[in-house]
Amino acid sequence: MKYKKIRRWVNVKPNEMRSLGWAFLYVFALFLAYYVLRPIREELGVASGVDNLPWLFTGTLLAMIALNPLYSYLVKRWSREQFIKITYRFFMLNLIVFMILLMTAKPAQHIWIGRAFFIWISVFNLFVVSVFWSLVVDIFNAEQGKRVFGLLAAGATLGGIVGSAATSGLVEILGQNWLLLLAVLLLEVAVQASKILSRLKSENNTKQEDEDNLESPSSVVGGGIFSGLVNTFRSPYLMGIAFFIIFNSITATFLYFQQASIAAENFTDRESRTAFFANIDLWVNIFTLIFQLFLAGRLIKRLGVAAVLGSLPFVSILGFIALAIYPSIAMLLVAQISRRVSNFGLSRPTREILFTSVSREDRYKAKNFIDTVVYRGGDQLGSWSYAGLLSSGLGIGGMAIVAIPISAVWLLLSLWLGKKQAAIH
Repeated sequence: MKYKKIRRWVNVKPNEMRSLGWAFLYVFALFLAYYVLRPIREELGVASGVDNLPWLFTGTLLAMIALNPLYSYLVKRWSREQFIKITYRFFMLNLIVFMILLMTAKPAQHIWIGRAFFIWISVFNLFVVSVFWSLVVDIFNAEQGKRVFGLLAAGATLGGIVGSAATSGLVEILGQNWLLLLAVLLLEVAVQASKILSRLKSENNTKQEDEDNLESPSSVVGGGIFSGLVNTFRSPYLMGIAFFIIFNSITATFLYFQQASIAAENFTDRESRTAFFANIDLWVNIFTLIFQLFLAGRLIKRLGVAAVLGSLPFVSILGFIALAIYPSIAMLLVAQISRRVSNFGLSRPTREILFTSVSREDRYKAKNFIDTVVYRGGDQLGSWSYAGLLSSGLGIGGMAIVAIPISAVWLLLSLWLGKKQAAIH
């Protein structure tokens, strides 16, 4: 009876319920922790100076490049369960160190601690989220992904809603430092959920697309430490996904820097800036949740991967055209929120389906390389391009005009990737 009630809302089979439930808890706790931390990162980034943001993005990219071979080495040596447990707890220890530093440092030292925290969160977010989706695409196949990835993305969004609301409401009471401790506790919940999820591989016996999938999901992945990079450049399909990420990052960075400038110009204290960023995150996640629960799965099933994947660049084109015609702060916020809702509500769960068509090694190594190094490389291109365009005198409208043809190429690439994925299956 309980399965029938759930299936009224979600197209899930009884033998998938336990795995889906633990995956939902995992991603909910993970994103709840991240959205407690995200507004703190944004505020500390603005506090160090908006003009310094391109350098923070450079630092993030360098950190990604340095850590990616280490990631591949650890995946090669440890089982998935060991890797998640040890790396997540390492990040938890880092948070405790940041908490102590922020509590004991002098005000002048907060600027440098904030810069280090900005880079750390940017690395932390991409790695832990990439690991989650690598685990999920290793457990659920392409057919299951079309049905359940929207729900898991909704779990991430629900975590974002609760985290944004908690930060907005509690930052004035607790301050930033104690919110870091809350994030530590939530990451431990994610670790426990991932352990159980890894042990429920028998719930998904239908996943038999290739020989790699017959391996135990808890076994080590194997391969070389540079396999992610090499395999990405060897495969036109993986390179297409990489360029999808780059176009996304470049256009998102343009809007992100404008948003940071608004916060710097209109809010003078740490708490109000943190609450401003948390409120934007809250509204983005509320609208995203509606899309994920009621539209994502149905649209993927009815329109196919190509059309839904192309929704993000299509929305971006409309947003940048609107900004070019009416360059205002209000339109900028509308474009930013619309893009992020389209990204998290439709594009992100659809993009993860693309990785169900690659080998198990590529689901961990190539996927992580694309999600981290390539993603931050796109940020790097976007941040310094923004700085160059700004120095040349372009405002919101001028930058929007530059972003329109980029988004058009991105749309064509999205349609090609969707058709390629359909041909593989």
